[in-house]
Amino acid sequence: MSTTENELRVGMVGYAFMGAAHSQAWRTVNRVYDLPARARMVAVCGRDAGKVAEAADRLGWEEHTTDWRELVNRPDIDIVDICTPGDSHAEIALAALAAGKHVLCEKPLANTVAEAREMAAAAATARAGGALSMCGFNYRRVPAVALMRQLVADGRLGEIRHVRASYLQDWIVDPQFPLVWRLRKEVSGSGALGDIGAHIIDLTQYVTGQQITGVSAVTETFVKERPLPTESSGLAAQADGATATGPVTVDDAAVFVARLDGGALGTYEATRFATGRKNALRVEINGSLGTLAFDLERLNELEYYDATRPVAEQGFSRILVTESEHPYLSAWWPPGHIIGYEHSFTHQMRDFIEAVATGADPSPSFAEALQVQLVLDAVVQSAELGSSWTKVEPALTAVTAA
Repeated sequence: MSTTENELRVGMVGYAFMGAAHSQAWRTVNRVYDLPARARMVAVCGRDAGKVAEAADRLGWEEHTTDWRELVNRPDIDIVDICTPGDSHAEIALAALAAGKHVLCEKPLANTVAEAREMAAAAATARAGGALSMCGFNYRRVPAVALMRQLVADGRLGEIRHVRASYLQDWIVDPQFPLVWRLRKEVSGSGALGDIGAHIIDLTQYVTGQQITGVSAVTETFVKERPLPTESSGLAAQADGATATGPVTVDDAAVFVARLDGGALGTYEATRFATGRKNALRVEINGSLGTLAFDLERLNELEYYDATRPVAEQGFSRILVTESEHPYLSAWWPPGHIIGYEHSFTHQMRDFIEAVATGADPSPSFAEALQVQLVLDAVVQSAELGSSWTKVEPALTAVTAA
């Protein structure tokens, strides 16, 4: 594989929600950051020829195709960006790595631990040949989150004692909401747990530098049957005129407690049934010397409590994360001018391009994403066994080069 005049030629598989977010980032990243290579949006792939053609035009791709195998084997593609549902992550990523391509794969890495193990091993082998890979946990790239990690690493909170994380949504509260792919285990792998729970697992481990070693969990599916969707009406009708339904085979909500390897206790909640909550992600870290809290709905802020200050001066303070000294922000706007959700993807592409262009190891690696998958698996096992304590398999025992 080679690049042309410091150009990294990108092929993306999938063009819906995540595909649109990734496309915006590929379009923007070189216009914001001075990078050692320039991303070129060569081709996008999707199953429907008409829809992918429209998406290519709307999102800024030069070409389009319906054959992902042809895409990953093209000599004029350097990076394969995977934005498909989880059931195809492993197959596409393994083929792309075998073809010597750099791979960016959306989270969660796979639908099963077995798939994630295979992907991590393949990534280790491909790394030896110069092909790099990364999993797309975009919330790591929110400047306030990156600053939170720095402050924890600098010892500002002292000994970490509590990790408190929740991700709350309400988009399927209505029982008439159709049985989309995210509600089918064979396509998505899991429900709220893998879709949004994976984010807070990765985020808390990233911020604290500690890994989850064991969990005790419960999960619930509140609406167990939903109307089948159709292309035209959104709902499928039976011959007698009644609405056809199908079983929901994933969790609607997952709640678990955890231990982390640095001694902290964690509580985690991921649900799509928090009525009134749209995309409410919150992380709070309590330490012996203070507390830090991040709320995605206040994306440019951190809450900080410094317990080392005199009692008369103690209280939560607000850090507005918009200064050029803050992570990622030197290329954006003057202080106080806030950024948004889409910027986290631009920052993700910045980091990936820099890694590929310089040969550095990007993070989170497939091995790191496997570790998140192992936590997800432990949560499922614990819930199936009735909240029993379940150890998380160490990722290092699960990853070896093929």
